[in-house]
Amino acid sequence: MEGRKTDIQEITEKIVLFTKERDWEQFHNGKDLALALSIEASELNEAFLWKSADDVDVEKVKEELADVMNYAFLIANKYNFDVKQIILDKLNKNAQKYPVDKSKGNAKKYTEL
Repeated sequence: MEGRKTDIQEITEKIVLFTKERDWEQFHNGKDLALALSIEASELNEAFLWKSADDVDVEKVKEELADVMNYAFLIANKYNFDVKQIILDKLNKNAQKYPVDKSKGNAKKYTEL
């Protein structure tokens, strides 16, 4: 298994190559990547605007979610973050803030538990 790329590495490399081929990395500083991610997240929200959750255009959601994820991967790459590790670290932190016995079935913020 050593030497084999993870899915995350493969995806990140393809996104980075896509941007390099177009000479877009010159625009990809941390601030602008974060702004782009936020804008794409707003476009994802727009797919749900004025609709019930069941009436959403799933293809539109898929496209916008992919854009959000692309920018998230670019930000992680920019700062040399290990995507798997930062997600696992955050899950662990959240598990401490939201213990199962207090938060199961409850939508309250951890400060209200």
